[in-house]
Amino acid sequence: MLPVFESTLEFSLALDKNDSLHHFRNEFYFPQHKGQNAIYFCGNSLGLQPKSLAAAIDTELTTWKEIAVGGYFNGANPWLYYQEYLKAPLAKLVGANESEISVMNALTVNLHLLMLSFYKPTNSRFKIMMEAGAFPSDQYAVETLVKHFGLDPAIAIVEISPLADSKTLTTEQIVQAIQKEGDALAMVMFGGINYYSGQFFDLKTITSAAHQVGAIAAFDLAHVTGNIPLQLHDWEVDFAAWCSYKYLNAGPGAVGGFYIHEKHASNINMPRLAGWWGNDEKERFKMEKGFIPKRDASGWNISTAQVFNMVGLKASLAIIDKAGISSLRAKSILLTSYLEYLLSQLNNVSFEIITPSNTEERGAQLSLYFTAKAKEIHNKLIENGVIVDYREPGVIRVAPAPLYCSFEDVYRFYEILKNNF
Repeated sequence: MLPVFESTLEFSLALDKNDSLHHFRNEFYFPQHKGQNAIYFCGNSLGLQPKSLAAAIDTELTTWKEIAVGGYFNGANPWLYYQEYLKAPLAKLVGANESEISVMNALTVNLHLLMLSFYKPTNSRFKIMMEAGAFPSDQYAVETLVKHFGLDPAIAIVEISPLADSKTLTTEQIVQAIQKEGDALAMVMFGGINYYSGQFFDLKTITSAAHQVGAIAAFDLAHVTGNIPLQLHDWEVDFAAWCSYKYLNAGPGAVGGFYIHEKHASNINMPRLAGWWGNDEKERFKMEKGFIPKRDASGWNISTAQVFNMVGLKASLAIIDKAGISSLRAKSILLTSYLEYLLSQLNNVSFEIITPSNTEERGAQLSLYFTAKAKEIHNKLIENGVIVDYREPGVIRVAPAPLYCSFEDVYRFYEILKNNF
C-alpha cells in the first residue's frame, strides 16, 4: 500500500532514508550541473555509467595486451564464452530459461533477424499488427519486412490507434483487433512499453490472443527490460528483443539481447540467417561446410562476441542482480506515484499526464503532454539541471530510474517546476 504523500522536502528525505536501494546511486556517475549532481530522469533513453565499468574495460584491455589471442580461452573472462556470462542475469529480468536468452548485434538488427525467422506469410495469412505510433525503428523494420516479401505495407500492416477520447490503448481493444483479423494475422509485434505514452501493455493477454488466432506473438522490450519484471517463458511469448543502454545502463550502442521460447529455440530446423558463432560448438572448430545450429537461442548468434561492447552490460547486470528486479519494481511504483502526486499539486503549468495512472500499466516513466510551450519548458528544465527528454508532439518524458534516482530528486524536480514557470 502506498503511503500518504506530502509535498515537503522532509518527506522526500524520509522516503530516501527508508529506501533499501538508495545506496546503489553511489555506484553510478551523474552528469554535473553547477557543481552538483544533475536530476537525471532520462534513463529511458540512456542509463548512467556504472563506476565499475572503467576497471571492467581495463581488465579486458589487459588481457588483450598481455596474452592477445589467448584471451579467447584464458584471462579473467575468456572471450569465447563472453555472451554466456550475461544469460543468467538477463533470464531473471525477463522470466526465461537461460537457454532462451542470448546477446548480439543491436536491437533493430535483432528484430530484423528474428522476424525473418518467424514471419512466414501466405496468400491468406500475412498481416502484422502493431500499435500506432510505435517507435520509428519498429515501424521501419516491419515496413521493410513486408516489402521484402513483396507485400504492400498499407495492406499487410495493421496499426491499432487509441480511441478518439484517449491517448492509450485498452487491452480489450487490442484483443478485439486481433480477433477481428483472425486467420489473416501472421504476427503481433508490439513495443512492450510505448516509448511516447509510457503505457505498458498486457503482454500475457496479447500473447494468448495472438496464439488463439494462430499468430506469432513478438515484442520490442527496449523500454521494459530492467524496468518491469516479466515472465516471457510462462506467458509463451514466441520471441522478443531489447537494447541494453536504457534501464540496463550498458552504454551507448551497447549489445542487444533477445529471447526465443524454447519450443522454437530448440528446433534446429527453424529458418535463420546463420554464422559461425551460432553453430554447434562440438562441430564449430571442424571448419566444415554445413550449418548445424546450437539447440538454444544462441543458435541465432552470427558473429564473434563483441567483447568490448558487452563489458558495460556485464558490469551493470552485476549491480542490477544485487538490487533485484522485484525490489526495483516496488521502488519504481513508489517513485512514479510520488511524482504523480507532486505534479497534481501544481497549478502554474498546464499539462496532462498521458501515461496510465494504474501502476500496473506503466514502468518508470510519466509522459507529460503540454498543449503549448512544451519545448520551451523542456529547455528551461535543462537550464535548471533537470535532464529529461522531449518528444514531438508536445511530450516531456520524465523517467526516475529506481536504481539510481532518489525521492529527493523527484521533490527537487517538482520544486523547479513550481518556482520557475
